[in-house]
Amino acid sequence: MWTVVVCLLPPLILSIFIFGIQTLIITAVSVASCVATEAISQKLLRRPITIKDGSAVITGLLLAYIIPPGVPYWMPILGAVMAIYVAKHLLGGIGFNIFNPALIGRAFLVATFPVAMTSAWLPPIRHGSVLQYMGSGVDAMSTATPLFILKHYGIAAVIEKFGSLHSIYGNFFVGWRPGCIGETSALLILIGGGYLLYKRYITWHIPVSVIGTIALLTWLFGGEKLFTGNPLLAILSGGVMLGAFFMATDYVTSPSQPIGKIIFGVGIGALTVLIRLKGGYPEGVCYAILLMNPLTPAFEQWFRPKRFAPQKGATK
Repeated sequence: MWTVVVCLLPPLILSIFIFGIQTLIITAVSVASCVATEAISQKLLRRPITIKDGSAVITGLLLAYIIPPGVPYWMPILGAVMAIYVAKHLLGGIGFNIFNPALIGRAFLVATFPVAMTSAWLPPIRHGSVLQYMGSGVDAMSTATPLFILKHYGIAAVIEKFGSLHSIYGNFFVGWRPGCIGETSALLILIGGGYLLYKRYITWHIPVSVIGTIALLTWLFGGEKLFTGNPLLAILSGGVMLGAFFMATDYVTSPSQPIGKIIFGVGIGALTVLIRLKGGYPEGVCYAILLMNPLTPAFEQWFRPKRFAPQKGATK
């Protein structure tokens, strides 16, 4: 748990540099609220208090990372209560929750405060030396997210707002774009996710199947107005990387067998593209993961390894 926390810290540091100190405040409020809600919930439900295991801290970080940097400071508190108390402890506590708690917290905030959750974006703070390094596309930054512009105005509008495709790829990969607090930097997410892969805390099956499916389906069905021929832009423009490495791989809500993981990831990728291209919401990663989470028990049952040794006590 604490290794995951450490891997999640670099995107926070970059977000402070890009969006300002308010991202640190929002993240601190979110983490503190999740830890406090965890302790209170376990106390009320007469369970052992386990706030030192790091799971509530991870939920708090992820919840902060998937909300806009301009939301009021009280919103992460409401999201934390929904994530920890309702989505986690009312469903049995750690190890028994059906849905990813942080994503439930975000879904609740989007449903309850849709204006704030879809418009509280901030443009990157303009640091002179970084602007020269990042390219001319940064001068055209606006508070609208790339996915919103792609959804409603097409790729030509993205190029007009953010510069040439060459500068867009570099800026978006590093993290210099509007977006949620912790989702903007594909580079730092890849570094953290790569370390988790190196330590074998996660496997490649879910991240690769999620990203690969989104890239393939976007290329095939994106349409001229949106993403066609440009799957890289689709991957770098939203929360695909953060979702693929740090939320879809959650131990409790994802399958444990390789074939189940691959099908799980393909389902997330397909639903993400479907929501982006056919739904009214420009991003689909959150809801795609939540829709696939309840299928995890079925995947565990379908792809359970065969037992060759007789069960204990069985007659020969």
